[in-house]
Amino acid sequence: MAVSKDKKKEIYSEVADAVKASPSVAFVNFHGLPVAETTAMRKALHKKGISYKVAKKTIVKRVLADSGVSGVEPAFEGELALVYGDDLIAPAREVYAFQKTYKDAIRIIGGIFEGRYMDQAAMTDIAEIPSQNVLYGQFVNLINSPIQQFVVALGQIAKKREV
Repeated sequence: MAVSKDKKKEIYSEVADAVKASPSVAFVNFHGLPVAETTAMRKALHKKGISYKVAKKTIVKRVLADSGVSGVEPAFEGELALVYGDDLIAPAREVYAFQKTYKDAIRIIGGIFEGRYMDQAAMTDIAEIPSQNVLYGQFVNLINSPIQQFVVALGQIAKKREV
């Protein structure tokens, strides 16, 4: 079924707003992902403040040409969806989590990060960055480790003096 001109304009404006307002956008190929899983993924993303928009590649290419994003645009193969939100890393991270669950049905094919195009490898690297709370925990553990080892060493010295 053909999409009307008014509907195309509406989709164009939605995609343009998403690209302009979001600090990062992940381009996703969802070929082979059943409707039930797509719906479940949309709901899970929405709960985390992330949007998922399916659009025709020609419309997305026009938006990207008008947006002024620097770099080389990735190749859009198969079906295309845009995943975006207010967080810089969350869109890629959440899609990557679903990519692990639904192997061969959904994959990141590129994206926009801080105003530049990123290829699949770069967006996957971004997706693997731990959340802020995990990074805080790792930092605290890093700071605590030398102190903890010093206390253990003092405990061992105290045990030797008791004997």
